[in-house]
Amino acid sequence: MECRSGCAACCIAPSISSPIPGMPDGKPAGVACIQLDERLGCRLFGQPTRPAVCDGFPAQADVCGESREQALWLIGELERLTI
Repeated sequence: MECRSGCAACCIAPSISSPIPGMPDGKPAGVACIQLDERLGCRLFGQPTRPAVCDGFPAQADVCGESREQALWLIGELERLTI
């Protein structure tokens, strides 16, 4: 599965505890990563400064669902279940 253009659910819904350039303390769940551009694309994609946790989050049907809204809900639900 390929990432949906303009989705960015994986850059918004989950918390990230590792440092991100511009967010040295990571980010809380539900907060957009500072590295998202105006099209909801990652400015760090393919760069060595992209956090390993981001590289390790592949697009999968059971996480991404059939729409951006489903992806935000599914990833948010996974976040809530792992707290």
